[in-house]
Amino acid sequence: MCLPSFVLAEPSVNAARKPLDLTQHWVGYVAIAIFSIAYILAMLEEVTELRKSKPMVLAASLIWIAIALIYANGNISETASHSFRTALEGFAELFLFIMVSMAYLNAMEDRGIFENLRIWLLSKSFSYRQLFWITGVMSFWLSSVCNNLTTALLMGAVVMAVGKDNKRFVTTACVNIVVATNAGGSFSPFGDITTLLVWQKGQVPFASFYSLLVPAIVNFALPAALMHYFVPKAQPAASNEKPAMKRGAVTIIVLFLLTIITAVAFENFLDLPPAAGMLMGLTYLKFFSYYLQQTVGKTNEQHSVLKSDAMDMPKLADNQSFDVFEKVAQLEWDTLLFFYGVMMSVAGLSFIGYLNFASEFLYGKIDPTIANILVGIFSAFIDNGTIMYAVLTMDPNISQGQWLLVTLTAGVGGSLLAIGSAAGVGLMGQAKGIYTFSSHLKWMPVILIGYFGSIGAHFLLNSRFF
Repeated sequence: MCLPSFVLAEPSVNAARKPLDLTQHWVGYVAIAIFSIAYILAMLEEVTELRKSKPMVLAASLIWIAIALIYANGNISETASHSFRTALEGFAELFLFIMVSMAYLNAMEDRGIFENLRIWLLSKSFSYRQLFWITGVMSFWLSSVCNNLTTALLMGAVVMAVGKDNKRFVTTACVNIVVATNAGGSFSPFGDITTLLVWQKGQVPFASFYSLLVPAIVNFALPAALMHYFVPKAQPAASNEKPAMKRGAVTIIVLFLLTIITAVAFENFLDLPPAAGMLMGLTYLKFFSYYLQQTVGKTNEQHSVLKSDAMDMPKLADNQSFDVFEKVAQLEWDTLLFFYGVMMSVAGLSFIGYLNFASEFLYGKIDPTIANILVGIFSAFIDNGTIMYAVLTMDPNISQGQWLLVTLTAGVGGSLLAIGSAAGVGLMGQAKGIYTFSSHLKWMPVILIGYFGSIGAHFLLNSRFF
């Protein structure tokens, strides 16, 4: 699997002391209010021009300060401290995983790989509608073997390059990419954090996940078919440019694939966090960066033999040199800090007792099918990994068909809003001012059709599991 299996805050942090139930306490009410206000401000980023990370990081800090004050007053600070550190460890794994992925993506962009793909697509004379489907289908299948954030950023870079002269195409294509990546990750045991959690818990056997393939295709294809008619019929301007990548481009692609394999091996064979494998993969890029830096002079010497004009040599050096730390510095730090705010805020709400309260209501008082559909809708507002962890903690007595249903809904429900998944949040950072919360929101009714269509397909095709 290519996703970091981060650990969320446990509802019970040690055997000696259990967390206090603060759901009816002023701390609980204040935490809900703070989280809600921060999320609203994050949604309004394009209006307020306030970076989304600022309110979310502040919210996380204030929520945990309130919790810590209560626990310190009762001389049980170690309970809250342990829970916070557990949640922080989970974010650290996610952060490191994403950092390496983004570093590789920036490196590939620097070497001209995405620009090369853009030139190739333009040379094939594809229309915007054809490009819409090509990028969507590629996103769907890539996300089944790699995390949805990396896939979305990769395909988003391609769409931005191909459709840079047509904002309408880029906006619609980004929505399609978010839906496709979330759908593609929902049928693979290692394609998304939700499927990973369910698989590791042993609720669904490995092979059974692939019974969600057709429902996942329906989830992607229905909205895409409807959005197709709103994609411009025009064709991007033809390009006479010749594909040309900088030195080391192909090697970096191979090293990225090797890094993903390393992360898979760390998780599946060594029982170590995938983030550790990704960091090992970063060293592949760092050593290769060293090689490029040490050999750039030799390349210039060879070039000077072919080109007598010495003025070409500095230009070549600037064009071909490579610094991996420069690529790390170019990361979308606002997005990473936003993740921190969301994860730590939700961990605080879970520690207070709200997620357990919600789980008990869902599976104790209403039909499990309705409950699982609601879980998917909730995942558009709250991280789907957190929602799934809460469901697994509740451990409801439901059939395997229902476990597959909640895996599907939690995985694809995040597509309903731009902030509902890492793919959406990442693309908002990448395509600032073009793909926004509001531009995604107007397509929510269409995405909702795909959401319920996939549920219908699951009941129709997988009735044997119920």
